[in-house]
Amino acid sequence: MEGHAVISHEVLASYAADAARQVGGVHELVGGPRRHRGVRVADEDGATSVELQLAVEWGAVAPDVAAEVQRRVSEYLRRTARLPSVTVDVVVVGVAATED
Repeated sequence: MEGHAVISHEVLASYAADAARQVGGVHELVGGPRRHRGVRVADEDGATSVELQLAVEWGAVAPDVAAEVQRRVSEYLRRTARLPSVTVDVVVVGVAATED
C-alpha cells in the first residue's frame, strides 16, 4: 500500500505556537480569530510557510526575540513534522505593558 501522510495546517499552527511560546521574551501571540491566534500556515510549490504575529515583553530586544522564534519554530517543525522546507516569518506587532 502506497501513500503519504499530510499534517493539517491546524496541527502545524499548534506546533508553531507551542514552539514560539517557549522563547524568552515572547509575551503572547496576537491577531486573528482562529484557535491558534497569531499563526498562519500556507503551502506553495511544496514549501511550507508560517507567519507568527506576536507581542514581546517589555524590555525584550525585539529583533533577538524574533530571530530566536524563527530558529525554534523552523527547527521544531522540521523535526516533528518532517517538513523538508519551511519558511518562518515573525511580525512583532506590539510590546506588552509593564505590570507596575
